[in-house]
Amino acid sequence: MTQDLVPITVATGDGIGPSIMQSTLHILEAAGARIAPEYIDIGEKVYLSGQTNGIDSAAWESLRRTKVFLKAPITTPQGGGYKSLNVSMRKALGLYANVRPCIAYAPFVNTKHPDMNLVIIRENEEDLYAGIEHRQTEEVYQCLKLITRPGCERIVRYAFEYARQQGRKRVTCMIKDNIMKFTDGLFHKVFKEIGADYPDIEQDSMIIDIGAARIADTPEAFDVVVMPNLYGDIVSDIAAQIAGSVGMAGSANIGSQCAMFEAIHGSAPDLAGQNIANPSGLIHGAIQMLIHIGQGDIAQKIHNAWLCTLEDGIHTADVYKEGISKTKVGTDEFADAVIARLGRLPQQLPAVNYEGSNPLNLPHPIRKAPANKTLVGIDIFLQWQEGDPSQLGNKLYSLGRSNVELQVITNRGVKVWPQGLPETFCTDHWRCRFVAPNNNLDFAEVLALQTRLHDAGFDVVKTENLYTFDGEPGYAAVHG
Repeated sequence: MTQDLVPITVATGDGIGPSIMQSTLHILEAAGARIAPEYIDIGEKVYLSGQTNGIDSAAWESLRRTKVFLKAPITTPQGGGYKSLNVSMRKALGLYANVRPCIAYAPFVNTKHPDMNLVIIRENEEDLYAGIEHRQTEEVYQCLKLITRPGCERIVRYAFEYARQQGRKRVTCMIKDNIMKFTDGLFHKVFKEIGADYPDIEQDSMIIDIGAARIADTPEAFDVVVMPNLYGDIVSDIAAQIAGSVGMAGSANIGSQCAMFEAIHGSAPDLAGQNIANPSGLIHGAIQMLIHIGQGDIAQKIHNAWLCTLEDGIHTADVYKEGISKTKVGTDEFADAVIARLGRLPQQLPAVNYEGSNPLNLPHPIRKAPANKTLVGIDIFLQWQEGDPSQLGNKLYSLGRSNVELQVITNRGVKVWPQGLPETFCTDHWRCRFVAPNNNLDFAEVLALQTRLHDAGFDVVKTENLYTFDGEPGYAAVHG
């Protein structure tokens, strides 16, 4: 094992960030971590200086050079068009996998789920976090949910490889493909396809609503859980909290070239400067970082010392409980207690062993040959407030031609023409589906149709071409 110092980029963050980062780095130094930190400014100070993404070019240069980032929580100012730095960094650096272990430490940390030991693998770049939003009419706003086959393949394979490397027995996929049949449907389909390569690992799937309820109720029934971005964000915080405290959970954001490690909690500016924050979440993020850079021996030493500190009842205020805890300490004192126990093994909690652990190296997704793609229709979205759906339908139907006909109109996804129900509530946003009766539409006719609509005074706010792929529809059916 090399003894060279590994360059890492460090950001001390906002709020409680500087305090918990100082404590974490103090522990790493005492444990003999072979790292060479270089510091960058990100977060609130950079936002308020005029950089609306919270990071400047010099910081990017450091990250691209070291490819390892230990980050304390930051504050994103409210309003003003500021973009989430976490989301921006995950996308820009290709950090597609978010790994969040959620483990109970009973009886030393209070929890209703003493046998809980699960890991949530969250897709980190796509889904509703793609950040593509529009206001289309006076009344309607949209957010686009983007799910890609390469994105699904990478995160699902990572989940199975992680389970195999860590000796875990089961991988569960959580989706909502009974409703979102194309996006979540693709995620589920890829899960089944890739799962066939891992016959040694149990695998199952659940609809996200009942799956989240079961994690909240019986988390000990789960092992590794993989899910799209938004579900993973919500469920991982729930799981961390019911394990004992969100303040103890760390997170790894892994890409094929770079990686970022952090606590999952926020910057808690109301606690800043008081020496009361729990540094455990960032400590666990740093432990994951050490494993990633091939220093599992140091990660193991720190983690076991941290477990000994819990066993000895030395707790910060967020987990301190009379009858369980023995000494309430601040941020700095907790770090000192961990350092004093370096080299010890826990007596009741299971000791960890990370020696020999290495980063997962996954193959790049193989892109399939293109399907036979045929244009068969178009969804045209209008802003219209002048009457009921039958009036709109009659006007639009007259603008069709023999090779492109109005088939259906929906409002908020529900059919309102033909034969809609008068009870259906409508806004000013209408999806009008025109299709080619022969299932082959010339694009020139699409342009001609839009010209006729424009000339007739209709406000076209968006269009979506309707394609088939090898004869299979690439668009959803209509409710109703």
